[in-house]
Amino acid sequence: MGMVMQMRLLQMVVLFIGVFELNGVVCSYTRPPVRKTIFVPHDDDDSNSPEQVHISQVGQDKMRISWITSNSGPAKVEFGPSPSSTSAFSETGSTSSYHYTLYESGEIHDVVIGPLKPNSVYYYRLGDPPSSRTYQLKTPPSQFPIKFAVAGDLGQTEWTKSTLEHIEKSNYDMLLLAGDLAYADMVQELWDSYGRLVEPLASQRPWMVTQGNHEIEKIPIIHSEPFTAFNARWRMPYEESASDSNLYYSFDVAGGVHVIMLGSYTDFEAGSSQYQWLQGDLKKVDRSKTPWVVVLIHAPWYNSNQAHQGEKESVNMKAALEGLLYQARVDLVFAGHVHAYERFTRVYKDKADNCGPVHITIGDGGNREGLATNYIDPKPDISIFREASFGHGILEVFNASHALWSWHRNDNDEATASDSAWLTTLSSNPACKLS
Repeated sequence: MGMVMQMRLLQMVVLFIGVFELNGVVCSYTRPPVRKTIFVPHDDDDSNSPEQVHISQVGQDKMRISWITSNSGPAKVEFGPSPSSTSAFSETGSTSSYHYTLYESGEIHDVVIGPLKPNSVYYYRLGDPPSSRTYQLKTPPSQFPIKFAVAGDLGQTEWTKSTLEHIEKSNYDMLLLAGDLAYADMVQELWDSYGRLVEPLASQRPWMVTQGNHEIEKIPIIHSEPFTAFNARWRMPYEESASDSNLYYSFDVAGGVHVIMLGSYTDFEAGSSQYQWLQGDLKKVDRSKTPWVVVLIHAPWYNSNQAHQGEKESVNMKAALEGLLYQARVDLVFAGHVHAYERFTRVYKDKADNCGPVHITIGDGGNREGLATNYIDPKPDISIFREASFGHGILEVFNASHALWSWHRNDNDEATASDSAWLTTLSSNPACKLS
């Protein structure tokens, strides 16, 4: 069966079962036409050369290198501080694969390298000659300042390509992605295409991601296990934060930012594993040493767009977890899912609260479904800025008390700063002192 026919058949299945398995809702808003979907094919020059390379931070001074080959090969990374010294150090790791209906993945290699120096460039080589390839990465700084690129709902369209080009020019240190990566929706070849599309960026800077509804990919009877491709391809450092699931985890970066990735599409009610893990994780944060706490979810808790109103992943998760985040004085909550941009004031229980987090929806990375253009009118007082345009965000944390957030629209293929705000960490606000 040809690729195009397979995609069409599986997408028909998605439409049929989406309301049951993808947490879909019938939306009343009309999305405008979107740009063409991109499919990045495999490089036929060498069927076993490394591809879909991406890196993620592990602990304070290590990086996980992940890549795929068509055939079996060594899970080995050679690396060093210069192009001529890639064999200075060497680490080995593990290889896995997965099946999804009739699809069989390539060999997924996973190697953790380090210790690495902060804010430094390393060159690394994957594979054995003649199929080996050399890449370079830059580690995040160990102290302020640090620059995060923030995106959601990327997909793989020409809008995605534009967003990625703008992010690359920002000279970011780390990318935070609030779910909905490939929009494969059960067509596993689209996961491969996505890996190739993002490799130029994801192989050079750590990409830290959480899952969205498009990563679930359950098919009744045929494939009952959720998140199969996501967990196999995008392994995050959950063990290091004492989590029992790749769907929620945390990490520290730059010596002063604690980032928490939460799972909107796994259990989050009080007493659940995720709830108990989050409760314990927040208690471990020493705000005198780690002044900033940032959380990423997929389904937004605050949303004045007409899209995705009333979904349990938003309403119920907010009811279950908002109090934990408020009591811990979380500074920022990023979400995706709604294909538009919106920034709220500091808020708690639907009211402005100077000790609550700033909520920002950034689900406008370039997905194939288009933009959510209709907003609730009148605009709620807690909503500061909202716009249905594709784009990305930049969070520059300058020191223990101040950060600059900016959102960059790319509707005209130019990264235009359209919204910005200076933020002060709650740990530096005497009125919000933790009890």
